[in-house]
Amino acid sequence: MDLQNNNIKEVVVVEGYHDLAKLKSIYPDIDVVITNGSEISLSTLNELKSLNKQRGLILFLDPDYQGERIRRLINDYVGETKHAFLSKKDCISSNKKKVGIEHASREKIIQKMRNHYSSDVKNNEYSVKDMVYYGLMGETDSKSKRKELCETLGIGLCNSKTLIKKLNMFQIERDKIEKILKRWKYEEYWDEISNKQRNDS
Repeated sequence: MDLQNNNIKEVVVVEGYHDLAKLKSIYPDIDVVITNGSEISLSTLNELKSLNKQRGLILFLDPDYQGERIRRLINDYVGETKHAFLSKKDCISSNKKKVGIEHASREKIIQKMRNHYSSDVKNNEYSVKDMVYYGLMGETDSKSKRKELCETLGIGLCNSKTLIKKLNMFQIERDKIEKILKRWKYEEYWDEISNKQRNDS
């Protein structure tokens, strides 16, 4: 737990008061702005735009459709920001009915805040052609592959278009993606061998 409050210079953006309370319990001195869920107002967007110029923002939003919608809305309005992501499995409530940052463990939040992504550089390396080549688009299981890849990389939910944008925006190295895909193929191969052995026995 070596991440100190004064290492977070940016303003952190979350969706609700419970998220704010959770972060404040870990980092008492950080500055947090809430969006009030998906009903983010123009005045809040203007405030965030000003804060982004002065301090920078870290968007730390729930790993669901609304969280990704708010993330896109803020980034499109205020310009380049920083991003922290939690996977759904890391922030499910004890009754398994809700998903949100407020339900994540202290350790996971610290880890994700420490390893946030910056979106201030773009090189447009990835394209639709790459998505097809890697099987992340155009195949029957492409959606599930994208979901697994996004969760492994910790970049939130993505359709193919958004995945291209995020891979470029966060400068994720091609080697990293190929290692993940290679590991999956290796696991699938041994699953097939194991199933064949069970069926033959």
